[in-house]
Amino acid sequence: MIPIIRSSDKKSLRRLLVLRGTRLGDAEQVVRPILDDVRRNGDPALVRLTQRLDGIDLRRQGFTVGRAEIERAYRRVPKDFLRALEVAAQNIRHIAERQLPAAWEIAIAPGVKVGQIIRPLDRVACYIPGGRFPLPSTVLMSVIPAQVAGVREIVVTSPHPAPAILVAADYLKVKTIYRLGGAQAIAAFAFGTRRVPRADKIVGPGNRYVAAAKKLLSGEVSIDFVAGPTELMVVGDNGRPEWIAADLVAQAEHDPEAVALFVTPSRQLALQVQTATDQVLKRVPPPGQVVARQSLERHGAIIVTKDLEEALELANTFAPEHLTLLGEAMRSVGRIRSAGSIFLGDWSPVAAGDYASGSNHILPTAGSARQRGGLSAADFVKVISIQRLRRNGLRQLRAAIVSLAKNEGLEAHAHSIEARFNAHGGTAPSD
Repeated sequence: MIPIIRSSDKKSLRRLLVLRGTRLGDAEQVVRPILDDVRRNGDPALVRLTQRLDGIDLRRQGFTVGRAEIERAYRRVPKDFLRALEVAAQNIRHIAERQLPAAWEIAIAPGVKVGQIIRPLDRVACYIPGGRFPLPSTVLMSVIPAQVAGVREIVVTSPHPAPAILVAADYLKVKTIYRLGGAQAIAAFAFGTRRVPRADKIVGPGNRYVAAAKKLLSGEVSIDFVAGPTELMVVGDNGRPEWIAADLVAQAEHDPEAVALFVTPSRQLALQVQTATDQVLKRVPPPGQVVARQSLERHGAIIVTKDLEEALELANTFAPEHLTLLGEAMRSVGRIRSAGSIFLGDWSPVAAGDYASGSNHILPTAGSARQRGGLSAADFVKVISIQRLRRNGLRQLRAAIVSLAKNEGLEAHAHSIEARFNAHGGTAPSD
């Protein structure tokens, strides 16, 4: 049963916060030798590690998935699957197109123009988990924003890629699908090997070993963020207990370490949701029921606060991956400072964002929402500043630049300005 705790129980609240930040320490120790092995030995290390950790013989099956396997995958997915991909992809693409930063240029003074240009990354690797549940939706969420950004080469990698993952990637015209997973896959795309190209960026969720590898290699390759177990916090003073319970159980179904919290000032609603959660769990078939129950008992909670204001402040402190606001809390969305994605009202379940509303479901966890939001098309481009100064523009800035440079002790910087104006600087070319 999901426990009920009071907000005055600081020890229990601290436990919920602390747990999220301590799950990668052991994993980092495990993955360090794996990363070093791939760095030193390249493809032979990948073959050996993939056989040992994932039971895949890359020498026999190949590093990449062939066309025949993809064609077989089409025959194994339900008939309505392609239509579902089409609906979700259309919405995700529409949102991604609005997320791209724009090029611009302004004249900040006569003879001084400054702006920015936008350039896509060259190569991106999209990591798709290969655990209990195949996640074709994550293929859409990672590949489509990269396509919208104009990334030249997009590859997908997944250990034991399920038919749904293969079809989703092929539907999006991804040309190369690797059957690599775990920390060794992250290392391969971070360093590059003879068979695996080095990526500019690696995106996508994974287990704690994938997260640890991304964290350790973030200096070698750009990453989206270090994502831990999924999280949901529902905040509200009223709502339908059955619907709230259904959302908590749905989130808990992901992983035994998933975090599902309901925060409310209503003791009565807390009890109703607790009862409803047990009822919903009974309707979930295994293995999801077992996973969800473990998650709710170990990492879930219903937190009763003194008032709604305290509940909202707790949400800001927790900075959850998913935040649902109900009732009066929904009208206080302007007070939310940190969350990966916000869902407003009874008819905005997290599952809608997981699949088809168009908002990206690759989101920051473990408090990282204090620093950034979810994955977007903007993550796949470089914003490059560009400037053009004419003679009269540089003349206006001359004194300020020279003074600042000399105060920093950088005399050559000052000279690079003065050389354009003094008699020894030669004849200046035309503006």
